Amino acid sequence: MPVITVNGTISQAIAEEMRRDPSVLMFGEGVATKRRELVAEFGAARVRNTPLAEGIIAGTAVGAAASGLRPIVDLLFAPFLCFAMDEIVNSAGKLRYMSGGQFKFPLVVLAMSGAGWTVGAQHNHNVEAWFVHSPGLKVVMPSSAADFKGLLKAAIRDDNPVLFFMDLALGYQSGEVPAAEHLVPLGRAATLRAGRDVTLVSYAKTVHYCVAAADTLAGQGISAEVIDLRSLKPLDEAAILASVRRTGRVVVVHEASRLCGVGAEVAALVAEHAFDALQAPVRRLTGPDTPAPSSWPLEQAFVPQADAIVAAARELVGARAYA
Repeated sequence: MPVITVNGTISQAIAEEMRRDPSVLMFGEGVATKRRELVAEFGAARVRNTPLAEGIIAGTAVGAAASGLRPIVDLLFAPFLCFAMDEIVNSAGKLRYMSGGQFKFPLVVLAMSGAGWTVGAQHNHNVEAWFVHSPGLKVVMPSSAADFKGLLKAAIRDDNPVLFFMDLALGYQSGEVPAAEHLVPLGRAATLRAGRDVTLVSYAKTVHYCVAAADTLAGQGISAEVIDLRSLKPLDEAAILASVRRTGRVVVVHEASRLCGVGAEVAALVAEHAFDALQAPVRRLTGPDTPAPSSWPLEQAFVPQADAIVAAARELVGARAYA
């Protein structure tokens, strides 16, 4: 399989879907400037730069989707979604339901998220849980090049609005990507490593820290299973619960802040449906409840690292089982 960067797979997925379906178009902040190869192949009518006006971009996408098109819009940094909340949450997320299913709203919103480029708090804020909490929206946050491609293609083909978050630190990481048609269904997690002692659940860049932690734990005689959620909504509840029932322990890891984050939902899910299997309390490792720093060393401290995951897993495995 060819090895491609995450950024390369995103362009590849968009090009393939635009070739397959003439209703797919892309517009947003700097897209025609950044993706000149798409403009060259598909023309300025289907790949357009826009003003820096997130609400107008998202509102135009909603109208385009209602008219039978499949827009992909790039709003650059995730905090900029604040300027498009009404259009995304109150229109895109609700109008299909309010129409009684008469309309489809197939649109994809791209936004960059996460630490790693020292872009400062107004550009770096993991807001994915906002949209997981919003009815009618789907939310995707991959960790590998192959999944970026497969999930983006699936998102473009979906008849509902999809928030597609791209972790900044992953953009230039490379991975093997199938050369043939490659789709990854929304709502299906991936088990990256099987284990028997503890389950590590994560998404986006912290998946890689979980894999590194699992390698370290294996050398210490602890077998860790690693679950990459990939899709935050719909959430693969069956995969999470099956893993926890095998291991009896779970550590949930993500960069977003702890309060009301995705980890809280995973912890509640496990407590409600697999409490009898737990041998130790559910542990969450998250970013702090503070704006993200722009200092590189502080950014790294902001994100849960592999050594913290190892320590949490060791503590759970050493914890006394419930009577």
